[in-house]
Amino acid sequence: METEIPAMLRSREAVEPERFTFHSSRMRMKEVTKEQLESMDDESDRCAAELSDAQVDVLGYACLVAIMTRGAGYHHVSQERLFRVTVDNDAIAPVVTSAGALIDALSVLNTERVALIAPYMRPLTEQVVSYIQDEGFKVTDYLALEIPDNLQVGARDPLELVDIVDQLDHSDADVVVLSACVQMPSLAAIQIVQDKIGKPVISAAVATSYHILKQLGLRRYIPGAGELLDGSH
Repeated sequence: METEIPAMLRSREAVEPERFTFHSSRMRMKEVTKEQLESMDDESDRCAAELSDAQVDVLGYACLVAIMTRGAGYHHVSQERLFRVTVDNDAIAPVVTSAGALIDALSVLNTERVALIAPYMRPLTEQVVSYIQDEGFKVTDYLALEIPDNLQVGARDPLELVDIVDQLDHSDADVVVLSACVQMPSLAAIQIVQDKIGKPVISAAVATSYHILKQLGLRRYIPGAGELLDGSH
């Protein structure tokens, strides 16, 4: 979240007039377990209040799996609650969650079937799959890389995904989610994999950037970030 989304918006600054500043407030987590994810999510209200002190134009909630492990449709609950925090702080700002952004991005791309890669342990990945399917999409295949340490997830080489995608059966998928996690880097591989497989490729970070731009009323164009951000949606 703190690397790829700024990188995408900085890339956009080279071709569009708008300029951005970035502000962050962190929720604590070391191991990607259900218990630590829930504890982390419980801190989100504090973070929303701290960020709204800066009178930001939009808030982005990073952790997809923290939302999706809390039950079907929870991104709606989270977004509304965090928005209410900004209202109560007299600093109204729309809220984008990476979980909600991914779901909405699949709709924008007219997706029925999706294949995905996630860094989580298999039980958490299965919860992500169930969440997406509860939203009306069919997950045709998925890969769980089973990396429990959050820092190790963030330290991965995104270009490894160019080969890893070959292990994913995406033959029946309309869209491939190359990283269903804003912590696992994938930006450098998005366009490469999309060109390689000939179908739209997105990530949680790409989807979040799309919906940040949408909330700001700006053209959803970021060069080299795949079909979702090619300016046509």
